[in-house]
Amino acid sequence: MIQGVSPETITVLMFLGVCAGVFLGYPLAFVLGGLGFVFGLLFVGPDVFGMFVVRTLAVMKDYVLLAVPLFVFMGVMLERSGVSERLFGALHLWLGGVRGGLAIATILISTIFAACTGIVGASVVMMGLLALPAMLSRGYDKSLVTGTICAGGTLGILIPPSIMIVIYGPTAGISVGKLFAGAFFPGFLLSALYTVFIAAVCFLRPELGPPMPLEERQVSFQKKLYELLISLLPPIFLIMAVLGTIFFGFAAPTEAAAVGGTATALLAACYGRLNLKTLKEACYGTLRTTSMVMMVVVGAGFFTGVFLYLGGGDVVTEVVLSLPLGKWGILFFMMVVVFILGSLIDWIGIIMICVPLFTPIARQLGFNDTWFAMLVIVNLQMSFLTPPFAYSIFYLKGIAPPEITTHDIYKGVVPFIILQWIGLALCIIYPDIIMWLPSKLIK
Repeated sequence: MIQGVSPETITVLMFLGVCAGVFLGYPLAFVLGGLGFVFGLLFVGPDVFGMFVVRTLAVMKDYVLLAVPLFVFMGVMLERSGVSERLFGALHLWLGGVRGGLAIATILISTIFAACTGIVGASVVMMGLLALPAMLSRGYDKSLVTGTICAGGTLGILIPPSIMIVIYGPTAGISVGKLFAGAFFPGFLLSALYTVFIAAVCFLRPELGPPMPLEERQVSFQKKLYELLISLLPPIFLIMAVLGTIFFGFAAPTEAAAVGGTATALLAACYGRLNLKTLKEACYGTLRTTSMVMMVVVGAGFFTGVFLYLGGGDVVTEVVLSLPLGKWGILFFMMVVVFILGSLIDWIGIIMICVPLFTPIARQLGFNDTWFAMLVIVNLQMSFLTPPFAYSIFYLKGIAPPEITTHDIYKGVVPFIILQWIGLALCIIYPDIIMWLPSKLIK
């Protein structure tokens, strides 16, 4: 065991190790877990194994984290249920005659399904398969189309139920139910910003999102209303099954996730999509995603445990609080750090590394825990759009036709990243966007 090394030196070495491992392309879970193991063995000694066992056991016994596989299953099953196809068809009739109408419909559907599933991959893939061919075939601009789908899909990680919130809550010691309540209005705010932007751009430049021909949308008002109401019933049922049980006090998030998983299976059965193949694919998809999440959580737990034990947390706190920026300047600095990390590493790793460091700093500065947590979560939503580690871009590129290039997608997401920064700024300037609903629902 090495002694006499200052906490400052250890802090620098550990962060350099993370940067080196990430840039060399190693999986984040193994980078964090490996660095925790090496530095723990070098500077703590064999006793570090006891710390690892305790932290792993804590993850395995964390009741809230049981919601992760259940919400993932809900999202994967919803993607295969057929609910989205009918809703897109209904909004297709209502908004098709508006400039950029199909892009606006994509945002609206993404917002509705964000409240039904907590994972981005399901939302982006689902909307990519539905909306991408429809918009391209009608002459929509490729960058606008791809940016809309990527940005709309990321709402699934913000608007509850969200596995990001499920992971964040226990890490920061904050009620998941309170974070769910705080996430609604920021999510709806971003959805509104996207919609206004698309409408304005297509109004000024109609060639980017031309309206549908009249013959494609020549349906009676009664027919359109019937299709809309019928297509809205399943997602409303699912939202009430999950979020209604939480906010009305009938169930905790974990039990609500189980209700949601059952409800999506029932919806799939009602649409004739529930069979052995669908169930098998949903279970395998859930297993893959959950395994990845839990591996990162455990590996990051090793890293942060050793880092905090060796005094790294105190070093970071002292450095950040000593910056000559003032209270709001330090908040901006932390947001910039989270934004930069979001383009480089997985959001789970950012939560597991930054939240234990930044949350105490925010408390010392006098910021409300829930408010600060939601700022970080809104910020982390950008990580799905910011290259090179942009999940949404890779999801969409994987299902897009050959004529859609990566450059088209990069170009398309830039305006939406700017809109996300505007949304984050509004949440800072007007805290009630986050705090009003938790104050009314959760005492």
